[in-house]
Amino acid sequence: MARTFTAHEGHHELHGITVVVETRGPELWVGRCHDIDATGVTLRDADVHRDGESGSARDAWLQRAAAVGVFPRHSRVLIPAGETVSVRRLVDLDSSC
Repeated sequence: MARTFTAHEGHHELHGITVVVETRGPELWVGRCHDIDATGVTLRDADVHRDGESGSARDAWLQRAAAVGVFPRHSRVLIPAGETVSVRRLVDLDSSC
């Protein structure tokens, strides 16, 4: 009997994909999407860029994340729905970031 993989059932279509989450505040998150629902975006193995906190500009940080990935400083994080402006796949970034 053939067995089917069902681990993604019940999750958002971006489940398992590395995404960029832009927030209303100074935060820009990159991580592996676990789920998106009414509560917000749940990421696994994520890192965050906060404007004014690091030596790198937001666009440079994002370009580096697209090129080499991020160091996961957060094993799991929920970005509340009310704070989320956009969610997009990291691989879909264009050169104008």
